[in-house]
Amino acid sequence: MLIDKNKWGYVIVWEFRPKPGSEKRFEEAYGANGIWAQMFQQSDGLVATELSRDAKDPGRYLTLDFWTSKSAYEKFRAEHAAGYAVLDAQCESLTEFERELGQFEKVG
Repeated sequence: MLIDKNKWGYVIVWEFRPKPGSEKRFEEAYGANGIWAQMFQQSDGLVATELSRDAKDPGRYLTLDFWTSKSAYEKFRAEHAAGYAVLDAQCESLTEFERELGQFEKVG
């Protein structure tokens, strides 16, 4: 998926390690057309969601969720807090490790 560089202003980056044997289901859930992206698409502030696998460590993944702005992301989280929590709990069984690496604003 191509990201419109003029459209996004905020990105959230997560690191994951799927449980062994869960990699395919993890990729389906967290990929650009997965259930997370489908939920995020309920907001007009989402620009794109990307899933990347580490070339040197294939058990390590990053998700990048591109938003038009921090306020668009925060509005989405406030409006969909319950659904987000349910989906997070649902997908917990797919991973053995996850952490938010950061939330970044575009400079310039």
